[in-house]
Amino acid sequence: MITDVLLFIVFFVLLLLMAWPLGKYMAKVYSGERTMFDTIFLSLEKTLYRLAGIDAVREMNWRQYASGLFIFNLLGLAAVVAIQELQTILPWNPEGLAAVPFDLAFNTAASFMTNTNWQAYSGETTMSYFTQMAALTVQNFLSAATGMAVAVALIRGLARKTTKTIGNFWSDMVRSVIWILLPLSIVVSIIFMQQGMIQNLSAYVAVDTLEGGQQTIAMGPVASQEAIKLLGTNGGGFFNANSAHPFENPTPFTNLVQVLSIFLIPTGMVFMFGNMIKDRRQGYAILAAMLLLFSVSLGGLYASEIYGSPIAGHSGVSEPTNMEGKDMRFGINGSALFAAVTTAASCGAVNTMHDSLTPLGGMVTMLQIMLGEVVIGGVGAGLYGMMMFVMLTVFIVGLMVGRTPEYLGKKIEANEMKMAIIAILIPAVTILFGSAISVMADAGLAGLNNAGPHGFSEILYAFTSAAGNNGSAFAGLSANTVYYNLMIAAAMLIGRFGVIIPVLAIAGSLAEKRVSPPGPGTFPTAGSLFVLLLAGIVIMVGALTFLPALSLGPIIEHLLMLQGVTF
Repeated sequence: MITDVLLFIVFFVLLLLMAWPLGKYMAKVYSGERTMFDTIFLSLEKTLYRLAGIDAVREMNWRQYASGLFIFNLLGLAAVVAIQELQTILPWNPEGLAAVPFDLAFNTAASFMTNTNWQAYSGETTMSYFTQMAALTVQNFLSAATGMAVAVALIRGLARKTTKTIGNFWSDMVRSVIWILLPLSIVVSIIFMQQGMIQNLSAYVAVDTLEGGQQTIAMGPVASQEAIKLLGTNGGGFFNANSAHPFENPTPFTNLVQVLSIFLIPTGMVFMFGNMIKDRRQGYAILAAMLLLFSVSLGGLYASEIYGSPIAGHSGVSEPTNMEGKDMRFGINGSALFAAVTTAASCGAVNTMHDSLTPLGGMVTMLQIMLGEVVIGGVGAGLYGMMMFVMLTVFIVGLMVGRTPEYLGKKIEANEMKMAIIAILIPAVTILFGSAISVMADAGLAGLNNAGPHGFSEILYAFTSAAGNNGSAFAGLSANTVYYNLMIAAAMLIGRFGVIIPVLAIAGSLAEKRVSPPGPGTFPTAGSLFVLLLAGIVIMVGALTFLPALSLGPIIEHLLMLQGVTF
């Protein structure tokens, strides 16, 4: 256990050491300040604007910003569907893979466009190299950049005063890709290739096994997709086994690099927030609340997996632990850390079968998504999601002291609170309604491979993952059906844009407000009390919303497991 705790400490230390300078760099990028890469990237940026006929200097109000974002993503969805349907006649398809059925193609396009990367298919038997690169990998960049742009727009709304504009969507998108995502992806791809991750366009290889049979080994451009899948908190695996596949995650070192990559940009964006509003303490407070929530989740997940299941003969930490569904190369510590990170950061990449976690371990992964993907969260999405809880927290504090709520000198009034509550509730409503409909519909129950509370947990997890734009799954649910492809796609779209639109509306509203100087009754939002209140509000909202559903799933399953009952 000492070495396990040491791994967790090393992870936190390395994360903060890398995210802090990255946050300062990103603040300069979005503020238009000079950076060391200007000579390389400025000419490329200007060329893109010229070819697209975009005036990147013209500022947008929140409605213009939202319209550009929505149209751009809608076109991306259509492009991904088209490439899947035409992959039989497109290049780089050495295995001659057929066109993807439309319901699956639509589900996949919605998945990658919303930064969810839910996969109801096996990548190596469904998607050609061209589809993987031109459709899925490209969307990994663009969906991540979309979330980053929304977060930056919200920060501008908080930082600016008496203006109607919050930036330029096209400029924020291009700068997210060229200045941040692309260079980081190149560096991480090189590290992965050095460690043994494949990157080629070769045909699949047939080999003779030691037993005298024959096995087909899939090839492909894996390292390039793997890097952005992690850095962009996307999560879609090139192979069906995702980051448990040795070609996607060859060594314990790459496992550490992967979990650091997932958290790197979301954590850096919190530091960026403090730099852009000229008050770093505010960023530190939000990050402290995020890390507090994550530490509790990681500890709970690790403890549950260490204790294991008495049904399998485990009686505590002195006995063999729950290695079911885990890779022996990574053990309990590397698997628990990966599972906690990927569900805290809306990534969805997995090196462990989440369906094989203990009931409470699986509940931790599910609950982190249910909380709104704010326990660090996705690139951009984690920050703007947590800002909704920040506004809820200052609103509650304002009610307690009888003072108009304010944050960073901006009055938080009825309009902002309505939008914040909508952004918080839309994913929750989508999760609960989607799950309720599916447990009553024959088509929903047809996909179950487990009965009882575990079967319910599989459905609940599917809609939690979809509406939370995470993408991981309790894979015991057979989700590649017309019913689930369409229902999950709808949940992903609602969960993404049902949050983004209210966030942008808040950004526009805040940008128009004046800044009031702090007074004697102003509640400080950079201290330890605010950190505890913020973390407490996040937990309370999640507990009050989802405790009944969790009681019917993992909680009752855990109690029955202690009695020797399985499902």
